[in-house]
Amino acid sequence: MNGGVGDLSSIFFLSLLAMFTPTLLAAVTIMMLLPNPKRLMLGYLLGAFTTSITAGLLIVFSLHGSASESTAHTMGPIEDIVVGLLALLIAYVLASDRDARLRERRRRRKEAKEVGQGEKKESFPERMLGRGSPRITFVVGVLLTFPGVSYLTALDRMAKLDATSAELVALVVIFCVIQQLLLEVPLLGYVFAPDWTKDAVARFRDWLARNGRRAGIRVAAVIGVLLIVRGLITLIA
Repeated sequence: MNGGVGDLSSIFFLSLLAMFTPTLLAAVTIMMLLPNPKRLMLGYLLGAFTTSITAGLLIVFSLHGSASESTAHTMGPIEDIVVGLLALLIAYVLASDRDARLRERRRRRKEAKEVGQGEKKESFPERMLGRGSPRITFVVGVLLTFPGVSYLTALDRMAKLDATSAELVALVVIFCVIQQLLLEVPLLGYVFAPDWTKDAVARFRDWLARNGRRAGIRVAAVIGVLLIVRGLITLIA
């Protein structure tokens, strides 16, 4: 494969950037809070691979020079700014405690249902992520893992390399593997150090129960600012 070190380095950097998407971060956090996180994450990972690898191969072999680059340049900044503004709005709502009335209403409704039904009703995220079913998380992974701006940009750079078909396939697969490290690392932990991983997940749940709101405010604010800055820089450039 004839390609500059700079091209390959930029593709690697884009794969790391694609790893920290709000959707993936939220999905991993929710699955770690549910029973049987190992099975849930495995289902999600297989679904994510199905979408990302299939779409990546289709796109990289059909790219024609500047067309994809132009699309990424026009759509990327708008997407970044919109998602960034939503993240800042979430941080503001959490920090100002403006959702207190809604939380209190939900708590009372939940208690009333528990009294009437005699059992705890699952929340919407718990139902969506499968009640312990990897088949449902597989579907969620398929639906939520569409190529983003970083992936499209990387695919455009891959297509411009003087590479064979086999080398392009390998690049796409490697990119997708790096992109899903937030899922793969805990799964490897369950395989090679199951006891330690279970304890780490339990500690994470306890920490999130104590500090989840504060952490959510900070993470949402940081993600929002970074996305908006990246979007503005791309628009100006």
